[in-house]
Amino acid sequence: MADFVHIPTRPTLGLGCWAIGGPFFMDGRAVGWGEVDDATSMAAIATALDHGICHFDTAQAYGCGHSEAVLGQALKSHPDVAIATKIGLGIDTKTKELQGQISDPETIRHSIDASRKRLARDRIDLVLHHVNEWPAEKVKPAFDMLATLYQDGIIGAYGWSTDVPQSVAAYVDYPGFTAVEHAMNVLKPAPHMVPMVEKLNLLSLIRSPLAMGVLGGRYDATTRFSNDEIRGSNPGWQDYFKDGKITDAYLAQLNATREILTSDGRSLAQGAIAWLWARTANAMPIPGFRTPDQVNDLCGALEHGPLTSAQMDEIETILSRPAEPEPQPQ
Repeated sequence: MADFVHIPTRPTLGLGCWAIGGPFFMDGRAVGWGEVDDATSMAAIATALDHGICHFDTAQAYGCGHSEAVLGQALKSHPDVAIATKIGLGIDTKTKELQGQISDPETIRHSIDASRKRLARDRIDLVLHHVNEWPAEKVKPAFDMLATLYQDGIIGAYGWSTDVPQSVAAYVDYPGFTAVEHAMNVLKPAPHMVPMVEKLNLLSLIRSPLAMGVLGGRYDATTRFSNDEIRGSNPGWQDYFKDGKITDAYLAQLNATREILTSDGRSLAQGAIAWLWARTANAMPIPGFRTPDQVNDLCGALEHGPLTSAQMDEIETILSRPAEPEPQPQ
């Protein structure tokens, strides 16, 4: 049975379900990926299953419950396929507005029950706390509740969706705390998180593996994103895009690495995933998707495997990245 507990013994790919949640908003700004067609989303999930994908990552926040509902329907006859979801952000399923951050344990318990209903699962394989920046002590009531739900068999494991290494270390001794979900890609190599994850031997779920589409191969300097989706709405916590277009700095880094990433017959997206597998053996990239064609492209990465050490060294030689300060809780 698939799970989110063990470190992969070979390159492993999951899929992220943010984009299939449809529109939702925070403080009036779009933080989804625009309108979606549920039938297309279901077809894309079926395509992923045909490729052997057995890990899907979603969240209560994605579409304010809609992503979970679509995924639950698509996987109703596939109980052995593992699902991770995220809690800690209040949602209004009618207005599609996020309702703030949650640490109250009883609210967490009720929200997980709601996720179980939408996902059509008695047991959720992995639950992650979704609030990236909170200090560890503020999240303790939530993790105490997750530990109880783990002991009761309601969840199979739990962890934190955070980019703060010290936050991960704070709960690694909790029974059932097995995973961290953090941002990483060839443009942002997470130099502080990777050593921590490897030291603690945690599963590393990689969000933004394609830099929100910058590394997907479909967009260039002429692309413009509307303000009805996150890449055009400027919510303030992503820097790949400005005024609805990819920034010049990230385009320059993309162009510097394109030839290596697309070597050996890979697409650009496949090369970006291959870089992550070579970066750390703990990694399970979870790129987002909308269509069956996108899923086919992403799953093609499995046919190629990781980049070679020589290719990784060459990228480090030619790529000049700004230094990444160690993320801190707020």
